[in-house]
Amino acid sequence: MSSIAQILKDTRAGMDKVLENSKREFGSIRSGKATVSLLDTVRVEAYGQQMPITQVANVSAPEPRLLTVTPWDKGLTSAIEKAIRDSDLGLNPATQTGVIRVPLPALNEERRKELVKVVHKLAEEGRIAIRHARTHARAQTKKLDGVSEDDKKHADKDLQKLHDDHMAKLEELLKVKEAEIMEV
Repeated sequence: MSSIAQILKDTRAGMDKVLENSKREFGSIRSGKATVSLLDTVRVEAYGQQMPITQVANVSAPEPRLLTVTPWDKGLTSAIEKAIRDSDLGLNPATQTGVIRVPLPALNEERRKELVKVVHKLAEEGRIAIRHARTHARAQTKKLDGVSEDDKKHADKDLQKLHDDHMAKLEELLKVKEAEIMEV
């Protein structure tokens, strides 16, 4: 039998996961600066299966507008290059002495606005997930037996505070990412 404390703990954990997921998704959206997480979504055809690029190569960002990808198996160089080119990131990699150089072109105004829309869509998915966690916890709290109405009201207030705190953190993540994208 779960208690109010357990419901609150589970809900907090769930909302924290939503924030982590949103942070990770925001990280895969390209801004003006090179980040190694930019290529996290790229899958490479290697050894007969689709693998994340991080499992077949070392990705680093030596300069603000450049990523370098060093394959562990030199035989995969062209497959990695093809995977980066075919991804929807709009990148054009070039191989130089066994290292794949991925220059990041400057974003034009139109592309920046498109990326901001994508980030807003991801943020809305996060908001929905946080609201869902609160609604689920409220339903669980209402079903509890042997708990006074006052305790249920207090639990509801605590859930609302959890919800508000996580929404504020999500908005902060959104603001930071939006500023990063619009920075010229």
